[in-house]
Amino acid sequence: MGVFGGSYFGGKIKEYPKSWFKNAKLSKTFDVEKNRFKVKAGLTRKEWLDKGWIFKEDPLGWFQWYCRFTNGRRIPHIDEIQIKRWKAFKRHVSAIKKNCENGDIHCRRKQRQAILQWAYNPYI
Repeated sequence: MGVFGGSYFGGKIKEYPKSWFKNAKLSKTFDVEKNRFKVKAGLTRKEWLDKGWIFKEDPLGWFQWYCRFTNGRRIPHIDEIQIKRWKAFKRHVSAIKKNCENGDIHCRRKQRQAILQWAYNPYI
């Protein structure tokens, strides 16, 4: 699908099902061409750390939490925070719907890339 420049996990993917990476576009370093919409979307890791959005349980951030949550791991106090963050991100879905023609995937590519990285359908 093309997210995080192909470099999110830094090669540390053994804890996840192999099927998740069958068609993945992986890279040792960030490569914007690996992203579905060919744009960089989101903040740097340093910015996430500065904002307090990285927790020791998931040192790579929200998407690592999401993958582990999907696989059945539960940490109630962390899950509550991350689910609230995911729900709040839906405002970007609304912005795309409000400002773009239905199905025009070239409209608001940066927001589309961002919502894809937050597990929302970017093809709205």
